[in-house]
Amino acid sequence: MALSSIRVLPVVAAAGLLVSLSTSAAPPVVVRAGWLVDPAAGSAVANQSLLIEDGHIKAVGPHIDPPPGAEVIDLSNRYVLPGLIDVHTHLCLTVKTQGGHGLNDLLRSLLSATLLETNARRALMGVVNAREMLAAGFTTVRDVGNAGNYADTDLRRSIEEGWVPGPTVINAGRIIAPLGGQYHHLQPERPDLGEPEYLYADTPDEMRLAVRKNVLFGAKVIKIVVDDQPYLYSVDDVRTLVAEAARAGLKVAAHCGTDAGARIAAEGGVASVEHAYDATTETLELMKKKGVFLVGTDFTRTAAHEMGMDDFHPRVVARLKRARAVGVSIAFGTDVIFPMSGETRGSLSIAFVESYQEAGFPAPAILRTMTTDAARLLGMEKERGNLRPGAAADLVATEGNPLVDASALRKVSFVMKGGQAVRP
Repeated sequence: MALSSIRVLPVVAAAGLLVSLSTSAAPPVVVRAGWLVDPAAGSAVANQSLLIEDGHIKAVGPHIDPPPGAEVIDLSNRYVLPGLIDVHTHLCLTVKTQGGHGLNDLLRSLLSATLLETNARRALMGVVNAREMLAAGFTTVRDVGNAGNYADTDLRRSIEEGWVPGPTVINAGRIIAPLGGQYHHLQPERPDLGEPEYLYADTPDEMRLAVRKNVLFGAKVIKIVVDDQPYLYSVDDVRTLVAEAARAGLKVAAHCGTDAGARIAAEGGVASVEHAYDATTETLELMKKKGVFLVGTDFTRTAAHEMGMDDFHPRVVARLKRARAVGVSIAFGTDVIFPMSGETRGSLSIAFVESYQEAGFPAPAILRTMTTDAARLLGMEKERGNLRPGAAADLVATEGNPLVDASALRKVSFVMKGGQAVRP
């Protein structure tokens, strides 16, 4: 039988039964917005409506008559804006950090997850975290690894097929790194203990093979570690990885904890530098010149303490100030991997706007990092990060004006993804 003749119908659980998903088109939807927010322009227009068909925005304007059979959603007392984007998540990872006992304890917790958690359990973690991110208003995320043996690919496909709710996921598969990955305490009898969390690659051939493995097993972005060992990837190493990823049409995100690592990554042509806690003004200027995004994972005081990294909060705020002064492109990313009583993965992530506020970013600039600029990093600026005709019908609503106070984003009251209300 030819593979092209096989048709797989997705199923979902409903009232305890497995049922086939309907293939019929959803009825059109008209959303009445009190104020429609345009993050790129930094403006909000009153009394606008959106006509949504087949998961996309068909028309925007002050007077849209609902077509026959259309559902009308009244958000006339809300600010309506594009769905939020987090470009540094780890959906398939949750580790108990014991209230911040130190970075080494955090790394040991991560190693324990690698050794003790099955791929099935990692995928189930992803289902919970994905649902919580969506409920908080994140309709798109970039998942940058730490997902075992491609649990993130399974999660992404399950969301795309409608089995479980969640944001649009751009997943990295296994993180590519020099020998040892990010683990600093591996014993010489078992250097393999860092796998499958990482793909070790130390020669050009190994690097190309690692990228190809990720592509084969469903990665939509390539994540590399430049500098978590004494032996850093070189600029030529990074260029090899970037070139191989580009052949498959994928971008590269680079973990860089140091200024030296960030410079190497920028020179090597990555799309984004993750963390860059101590990036100097000179390195940030190089990133701007090369068109490299900063994804700062700018820990709040609470998150930094929980991660055992109390000194990191003032460092990231200072680096955010330098980045703002330079004008480097910034995309919002969080790196939350811990649970906290009374919070969800989504509420912990959205709280990171606090760090931007401390660094003096105006509210419109903060919103752009979470919408238009993040979509541009992902290469999805035509589909996401805006509410123009033709864009995906991913939107959220807030009571307060996020162009005046970014804290309004922490109180999302309505979420729609692909034209479907997921938090009415």
